[in-house]
Amino acid sequence: MISKVARDEESGSAVAEFVMVSALVLALFLAVVQVALAMHVRALAIDAAAEGARVAARADRDLASGAVRTQELLSAALGARYGDDVSVRRAVEGGLDVVEVTVQVPLPVVGLIGPSGVLTLEGHALEEM
Repeated sequence: MISKVARDEESGSAVAEFVMVSALVLALFLAVVQVALAMHVRALAIDAAAEGARVAARADRDLASGAVRTQELLSAALGARYGDDVSVRRAVEGGLDVVEVTVQVPLPVVGLIGPSGVLTLEGHALEEM
């Protein structure tokens, strides 16, 4: 049996425990949401680069149209800051002519705010003849 002195020493500890545990759970939840947002930004940038490569690889289009399409997609989905650094080039991979779109986007650290040019992502498409 717990003595009266021991019960008095624990008085009010439930409130403090709740506050501390709630803060930890909230921090963990926000960290998981931020990681999910970073992965979402990465997936959108890869998709935009691949779409830009497909546009630039068409027989009736040039490389600049692929860069413009990539910038449009990134700006519409994530904001103008994300569509700034896009480069397009022709390459040969495995004996095949491909168009390669490279995108450098910020890594979102707090919301969509983060250091620029941390994520470098590429999209490829076979060039039409």
